[in-house]
Amino acid sequence: MTAAPGPSLATSQRSMGDPALNYPLWPPLPRGCPRTSTPAADFPLEVDYAYQDTPAGLFTAPPDTAPDTAPGAGLERWAPLLPPLDAPGLGEGGTPLLPFGDGLWIKDESRNPTWSHKDRLNRVTVSAAVHQGAPGIAVASSGNHGASAAAYAARAGLRCAVLASADAPPAVASFLRAYGADVLPVPVEHRWPLLNEIHDRLGYHPVSNLTRTHTGHPFGSEGYKTIAYEIHAGLGVPAAVFTPVGYGELLYGIWKGFAELRRLGVTDTVPRMFGCEPAAGGPLAHAVRTGVPAAVVPVGPTDAYAIDCAAGSHRAVRAVLDSGGSALLVTDAELARAQARLASQGVWAELSAAAGLAGLHQRTAAGERFDGPVVCVSTSSGFKGLGVGAEPLVPVEPTWEAVSRILRR
Repeated sequence: MTAAPGPSLATSQRSMGDPALNYPLWPPLPRGCPRTSTPAADFPLEVDYAYQDTPAGLFTAPPDTAPDTAPGAGLERWAPLLPPLDAPGLGEGGTPLLPFGDGLWIKDESRNPTWSHKDRLNRVTVSAAVHQGAPGIAVASSGNHGASAAAYAARAGLRCAVLASADAPPAVASFLRAYGADVLPVPVEHRWPLLNEIHDRLGYHPVSNLTRTHTGHPFGSEGYKTIAYEIHAGLGVPAAVFTPVGYGELLYGIWKGFAELRRLGVTDTVPRMFGCEPAAGGPLAHAVRTGVPAAVVPVGPTDAYAIDCAAGSHRAVRAVLDSGGSALLVTDAELARAQARLASQGVWAELSAAAGLAGLHQRTAAGERFDGPVVCVSTSSGFKGLGVGAEPLVPVEPTWEAVSRILRR
């Protein structure tokens, strides 16, 4: 293996409300752009880089000379185009790209250390906490984000406060207990005000949202860019990428990664980005339909707990509009069918994680065809689902008659 490709080339934070506005790289501004945000919408910041200094061969070196991209290699492979990776990793990234027939590929993010895509985000955001000397991190999450944040905080030797829900899935609750996080189950409407207080009073570094519409950590989506880099390394540029959407950081990160590849002359095309939300809510779809920067909507009942977000993000809106993609609303029934299809080929996904495939099924059923391969991102393991483990196995009579009766069904 060759040496690591070099240090971070990150230079500043740029406003997504006005790209002409730049702020220093430190400190990260999780409350968004202070000059363009309004009471109706908060504009996130994104990280800018000295792209002209990108190492030759970062994306084009042949496999026998490129740094390791195998599972467990971590995000160091792409360090020049990430914020500084000051926290130790857990071997995140390098997840498999699985062929599913007829030009369809599944990017299985459940193979990350805590079984979800959130490990890419938390490697980067916890690194920011380490860089700034914070005593701990704080996150509002009842699912994948909290479990992942707790793991990376433990790895870095930091405290971790998780504002969660009392009815978090069993697997998530087990993660949080195992990593020693301070778990604070509070009603959802109190999570973000308390997160702000933990940040302001205790100096904990926030690794999730602090604002009315979603801004999130400026460094967070940068971790998701590596999914685009890995897809390109294995497949080239697909015609379309379908992802589950909660706040839209994943959708935007993948889009930005492909946009960077085009900017650097590695490719000359980019995929269309499709964000897939529960039909019970859909702030991204509402924002795209009404032409607003970001939206807050009521959320009805849905089992897709990991992506049932009331608040949307301007990042997700930009990814859809700039790529010529679309925001899709999928029902729980569509999610369940997509989840079953994934399982039929050996991928057990959480219900929310199947939203990308559900969105693709919706578009193809409506007659849409794509000129090239399509990638659906499956974000997390079925172990993270609600009610997993609630149905015990029913004993079978240990006779050939009983066994053969079941096998003939």
